[in-house]
Amino acid sequence: MMLEFGSQWMDNVMIERLWKSLKYECVYLRELETGSDLRSALAWWFEFYNNRRPHKTFDGRKPMEKYQARPTPEGVPPPLGWPRQAA
Repeated sequence: MMLEFGSQWMDNVMIERLWKSLKYECVYLRELETGSDLRSALAWWFEFYNNRRPHKTFDGRKPMEKYQARPTPEGVPPPLGWPRQAA
């Protein structure tokens, strides 16, 4: 049982890095006065983070490039808005 508790920190590493990046690259740099300001800033930042920001973890690729490059299991349709691949 103790081994399970000892490895829990590893489960949170990636999400903790994400939140740190979000705070230091988006939230702390802006004067967000309303919930609407925050919502707009977060939408911009997540779009930037996923689609335009290269990541060292992915050898300079963007997360969405990495995600879209993975093979789709047979019989599973692609998410809405994604171009369908020719069979």
